[in-house]
Amino acid sequence: MTINIIAKNKKAYHDYEILEKFEAGIVLQGSEVKALRAKRANLKDGYCRFIKGELFLMNVHISHLETANKNFAPDSRTPRKLLLHKKELEKLFGRVGRDSLTIVPLMLYFNERNKAKVSIGLAKGKQLHDKRHDLKKKTLDREAQQAMKKSY
Repeated sequence: MTINIIAKNKKAYHDYEILEKFEAGIVLQGSEVKALRAKRANLKDGYCRFIKGELFLMNVHISHLETANKNFAPDSRTPRKLLLHKKELEKLFGRVGRDSLTIVPLMLYFNERNKAKVSIGLAKGKQLHDKRHDLKKKTLDREAQQAMKKSY
């Protein structure tokens, strides 16, 4: 089971506390798939939104490839439909509406069957002091690892 990672959203882990993760398919056009194979995607400011009962990936940048048809160049930040099971959609819709959570893309990748997938996370926003606490914990862990490495 090997996956080919295209893009990760490191900012999401910094800004949000991820409560639950889901894997979703994504509706793409041919030139967009070629651009993803060339790893020309950015998830940094991406988010998900429900529109008429369907989940869409918003503000995710997939660049146009120079080798693709020049006349047919889709907008790089167009909303892209996500494919999930109906029960998963209902669960996400309920949690987002009830608990005021958000859905953020975490990782864009090709799975072992070579299908483009998006890992999305149900997330709760962090406060500034939570972000500082996480950074402090990371540095302390890193220093402890280095000290243990030097002691051998």
